[in-house]
Amino acid sequence: MRKEPGFIYRICLLIGDALAIIFSFSFAYYFRTHIDFRPYFFTSELMDFIIANLILLPIWLIILLCLGVYKRGVLSRPMALVGRLFIASILGVMSIITYDFFINNTTIASSSLFPVRGIAVLTAVFCFLSLVIERGIISGVRRFFLRRNVGLIRTVIVGDSPNTTQLLMGIWPETGFKVVGVVARDKYVPDEWKKRQYDSLDTAVKNLRPDAIIHTGGKNIEEVNRVAINHHALYYYSPANDSIITLSGRVEWIAATPIVLIRTTPLHGAARVLKRFADIVLSLLFIIITSPFMLVVFIMQKIAEPKAPAIYKDIRLTRFDKEFGLYKFRSMKQEYSGLTPEQAFEKMGKPELSKKYREQGDYLANDPRYTKLGTFLRKTSLDELPQFFNILKGDISLIGPRALQPAELKSYGDRSLILSVKSGLTGLAQVSGRRDISFNERRALDVYYVQNWSIALDISIFVRTIVAVFKHVGAK
Repeated sequence: MRKEPGFIYRICLLIGDALAIIFSFSFAYYFRTHIDFRPYFFTSELMDFIIANLILLPIWLIILLCLGVYKRGVLSRPMALVGRLFIASILGVMSIITYDFFINNTTIASSSLFPVRGIAVLTAVFCFLSLVIERGIISGVRRFFLRRNVGLIRTVIVGDSPNTTQLLMGIWPETGFKVVGVVARDKYVPDEWKKRQYDSLDTAVKNLRPDAIIHTGGKNIEEVNRVAINHHALYYYSPANDSIITLSGRVEWIAATPIVLIRTTPLHGAARVLKRFADIVLSLLFIIITSPFMLVVFIMQKIAEPKAPAIYKDIRLTRFDKEFGLYKFRSMKQEYSGLTPEQAFEKMGKPELSKKYREQGDYLANDPRYTKLGTFLRKTSLDELPQFFNILKGDISLIGPRALQPAELKSYGDRSLILSVKSGLTGLAQVSGRRDISFNERRALDVYYVQNWSIALDISIFVRTIVAVFKHVGAK
């Protein structure tokens, strides 16, 4: 899922729609007061009109979203799209008339945003035309780049089905997909595609690193889906044309063939952008609030061990198996900092503690690796304050699966599933007991979070985190 199909295109449409609405409102007022030859009897307040337009712009965009004008299925049907843009223009003007009535309720016509009905009509007409023209331009630019193989979703098709042949012959750049390989028997692969035919999906994925896999066969669904998850690729399932589509997901039609996008997580597209925006705002806020505490901890670290670094970077994993340096106040003794538990216990001459540490869910009472100050920092979670800078940088999110070391996920079966979203400073596993639950239970909770993400779940975890920190729940 390194590429979100059509996401940048829809963002461009959203920005273009906003600019088109602002232009159409302003031009309608200007047209009536400066171009229309008919006399008018009101005071022209263009700036008031523009300000009201900006205030109501989010409502316009919500109307467009509700009408589905950013969905792939609607975007591929020009007449349906034009009809919805027309309805949006009418509803948008009605919303600003309502605003004018309740906010600027007055008997003096000159102070009204719509002192004459002609401006409201012109606004609706210009808005509709602006949206149609603006979208035509953006679509034309997108086609220009797609025809030059820019922004295409690199795709592997797998399955012994007539749909394989149909997709191979029918996918062209305008669909947004580019077939780079096919895994199927010779019967279903046209001669011109023989050079891109592979014997196994694993080989094709390893060599081609596709962004998406389209599965046209009815067998091995779980196996193919697992390959897609392990390589962070989008998974599409293409059922037979005469079958009933009952899978949950977004249904699309390419080359007269239905394909269903089966997502690993609901956290994608606009939701991911919203979550990132919240991370930036909240991390900045928490950095400002906690900066005095971080300064005090830094000074205490330097007093206790002047020559040792107060902050260290621990290599962890985040979305798409990306390694990054996680900032933490050092809580371990300098000689054990940066070592795995096994390496540290071996170094201190107590290798038997490694087994005990793992058996107790990665916890050891009176762990000899930690300093007295470090033990206090861990109990109060103050050692994790520098991670707000990781959030601001975009390494991790405020809420998500726990950022683990590569060795900890080395043999874990659902590692790719967990790493389909950014790791988090806090998460469902942390607020469900932190060190009081086993490693496998924490990973099961992380998987649940990935597959069932929602804004409400994030808010719940955020509130529970604050309670857990103050009550020291699971902190050891």
